[in-house]
Amino acid sequence: MNLSPSAPSRRRPVGVTVLAVVNGIAFCLTLLFWGTIAFKKLVPFPSDVIIVAERANAAVTWGFLIGDVIFSVPLLFLAARGLWRPSPIGWTAAQMANILWLYSMTVVLMRDAFTVMSPGGVLFLPFALVAVWSVFYLWKERNLFWSAQ
Repeated sequence: MNLSPSAPSRRRPVGVTVLAVVNGIAFCLTLLFWGTIAFKKLVPFPSDVIIVAERANAAVTWGFLIGDVIFSVPLLFLAARGLWRPSPIGWTAAQMANILWLYSMTVVLMRDAFTVMSPGGVLFLPFALVAVWSVFYLWKERNLFWSAQ
């Protein structure tokens, strides 16, 4: 599928356009969120903490930061781009990002259920809810992406 820059939405369903924008927003917010955590040192590095429970909590947060930067951020970028201009890589990246949202938010919400709702839980929960819908919607629309070559 060769979509010109002037009219990409003519052949792209509205739902796919919405998901492309949502993935783009998620890409920016994820970078901004973790950049703020890292550069403002809002969470200490695990080796700087003496109490074991606090060290474990810091390690989990830094683990999510590193995992999101290595896996989620590139997938969100590829998903946004590949949904906007339908491509098999975009569809695959979007589905992978969806599964990462569901997995990580399950962990975060379980942790938050036994402590307090975290800023990340509040900020990213809407993306996990969109991901639930997106998995099924993108499966239904898969022919758009796989015939795009």
